[in-house]
Amino acid sequence: MRASKEPGEPAAADRAGNTWPARLHVITGKGGTGKTTVAAALALALARNGRRTLLVEVEGRQGIAQLFGTDPLPYEERTIATARGGGEVRALAVDPEEALLEYLDMFYKLGAAGRALRKLGAIDFATTIAPGLRDVLLTGKVKEATTRTVNQRRVYDAVVLDAPPTGRIGPFLNVTAETARLAKVGPIKTQSEGVAALLRSPMTAVHLVTLLEEMPVQETIDAIAELGKLGIPVGRLILNATRPPLLAGMVTQAELRRGLAAVGLPTDRATIAGLHAEARDQAIRRNLEESLRADLVELGLPLVRLPLLAEGVDRAGLEVIADSLLAASS
Repeated sequence: MRASKEPGEPAAADRAGNTWPARLHVITGKGGTGKTTVAAALALALARNGRRTLLVEVEGRQGIAQLFGTDPLPYEERTIATARGGGEVRALAVDPEEALLEYLDMFYKLGAAGRALRKLGAIDFATTIAPGLRDVLLTGKVKEATTRTVNQRRVYDAVVLDAPPTGRIGPFLNVTAETARLAKVGPIKTQSEGVAALLRSPMTAVHLVTLLEEMPVQETIDAIAELGKLGIPVGRLILNATRPPLLAGMVTQAELRRGLAAVGLPTDRATIAGLHAEARDQAIRRNLEESLRADLVELGLPLVRLPLLAEGVDRAGLEVIADSLLAASS
């Protein structure tokens, strides 16, 4: 295993020479854009050639287990995949209640007492009436995994977080900074300050997944502005499910008729009219996508284009996306 680095030093290029330089990769995007798929593929990509990554989810949807075809993930780190070159991907579904029990045991030595509180429903009550506490616990566990060392070596080369969607990503990542500001002393303040510092350091990058559609692009632009105000570093814009245009430009009905006749297909008026309408819709769609792409380019962030997987996402599809992520990491 390679030599350990200083805690504040960002991860270097992987052994194939590809650079996703953060150690904690936060993946967000509007619901339906494929952020969980991208997070899983990035974890596979970063684990190649003998590296070890941790893939974390915090929303309780068990999306990672579905992608990899495993049983629902418990609150423990377990291996879910072997990457090319002998690397390892582990996964963790962070449960706020279990994280609180761990926190109480770690900082207040309340192992048995914490379990008693759980039986009384006090922990569930606490995380319900104080939603911010839930996010403090979730981000705290992610920070612990990212910075964990054994024998002065990092346990994980990279941690990939399948984070909440863009509409909630700012408050989610900023909650520990707010908690540190409100808490005066004690472990809560210290822990919150540590998480807030990690999320604003070169060790972290927030990558935003979007489709070339109006609402996802607008949410992406808004989220980038919000993260900038919070001082949280943004990494890459990831355009998911992209596909080449079917037509180079608009075609006339006469061109369609000649083309169909050349290959012996029907050239009746209804067929020509239907195809022409579809071609017009394609042209409109392409113009809209080009306009949205231009809006994203103006943000000045690296753009990564991922292909549309016509057959859906399975393990082979995740590897295709992983290849695309690494190929775009120059």
